[in-house]
Amino acid sequence: MPDNVVNFNKVRKSKARHQKVLRAAENRVKFGMKKSEKDKAKALTEKLQNHLDGHKRDNPKTDD
Repeated sequence: MPDNVVNFNKVRKSKARHQKVLRAAENRVKFGMKKSEKDKAKALTEKLQNHLDGHKRDNPKTDD
């Protein structure tokens, strides 16, 4: 008789619990911020993007 008997019901339930934990972690990141925090993060992102866009070099095409 093999010593490594696996109860598939326990494995299935353990996998479901693990998936539930992962989904909860994703939702905490996605929905866990207050509106003021979201607005502040969005404003900072826009400010940094505008700063980077302002430093871009224009490369006009030269026809040879």
